[in-house]
Amino acid sequence: MAPPGRGRNEANDEEPQNHPQDILNVTPLNSMPYVGPPLSHPSNAPSPAVGDTRPAESSGPAMVFLPSHPEEEEWDKIVAATKWGVGLTGSAAMGKVGPTVGLVDIGECEDSYMFRVSLPGVASDENDFSFNIEPDGKVVIKGVTTTGERIVCKHSQIFEMQTQNMCPPGHFSVTFHLPGPVDKTQLSASFGIDGVLQGVVKKRK
Repeated sequence: MAPPGRGRNEANDEEPQNHPQDILNVTPLNSMPYVGPPLSHPSNAPSPAVGDTRPAESSGPAMVFLPSHPEEEEWDKIVAATKWGVGLTGSAAMGKVGPTVGLVDIGECEDSYMFRVSLPGVASDENDFSFNIEPDGKVVIKGVTTTGERIVCKHSQIFEMQTQNMCPPGHFSVTFHLPGPVDKTQLSASFGIDGVLQGVVKKRK
């Protein structure tokens, strides 16, 4: 006869062990509108102590949400504070699924910078599109997207769109900084039929 309280298998009567589990840092399945590389550090990393002189660990890619649209001067300061960040406004910042307006690649060689900006569905007409580069390397692109409408009129026919995954229609701006000052008089740029604005500009000596 089993002793009182010992009617079950002894292995099942052992007290459960509370082993702490490691927190996994995984990339989200849906990364919209963030499409950058996976984060490489734990999100629960402790903050440096007061007086700690060790270099601060990089926090990786991030997003800034503003409660209201800032004035142009304030917006310039925000973008400049990100060092190599890219600022989007208008329809480019609405984060809909589909080709994204404002994706930027920047390259550098000994005497020049190169940049490529994705502008799918953007009107290339001079009245609707402007592109400017300043001596300090600040690039500002403004324009109008013509895709994403609910109703499309083509060849005397009216189409009611069943899906709307393209960038929504409307005005937008893209702002970013090249790594250093430039000689804007030595700029070569083209806006191809593939919807990519590409430019090469000489560094300022």
